[in-house]
Order: sequence, then C-alpha cells, then structure tokens
Amino acid sequence: MKPKNLAVVTAFTLGLPTLALAQSGADTDGDGVLTFEEVQAALPEVDTDTFSAMDANGDGVLDTDEVAIAQEAGLLPPSNG
Repeated sequence: MKPKNLAVVTAFTLGLPTLALAQSGADTDGDGVLTFEEVQAALPEVDTDTFSAMDANGDGVLDTDEVAIAQEAGLLPPSNG
C-alpha cells in the first residue's frame, strides 16, 4: 500500500470512534466528547458520582475511550449500530 493511502486509511480508522460518538445523538454540540449535561440529558439517572467514576482522567468530559470503558462496565448502554 502506498504511504499516502496508508495515511488516509489510518486517519479514517482512528476517526471512526469519534465519529460514532459524535453521531450518537448524546453529543449535542458535536465536539466528540460528552459533558455531564449531555450524558444526563440522554440518561437522567446518571448522577455526578457516576459521571466522575466514568471520567477516568478527570477532565470533565468523556472521550471515546472513557465511553467504551463505561459501556464495558455497564455504566452506559452500548452504542447503537
């Protein structure tokens, strides 16, 4: 595979989790991460303690890795599709 093609395939593949998260409907501002407010709007039963437990790096948002871990732990429902 040509280096240019490999770069395009790699960029596309690495972008898929963010795209899936952004299209999930919960990411209302489309920035690729989920805030507490976005999660709670979709899942009102999630409280600040649960959100904090999912926010492994403590930055106040859930990125794709944190969402995947939370889904595996049963804290968030699996993604559609």
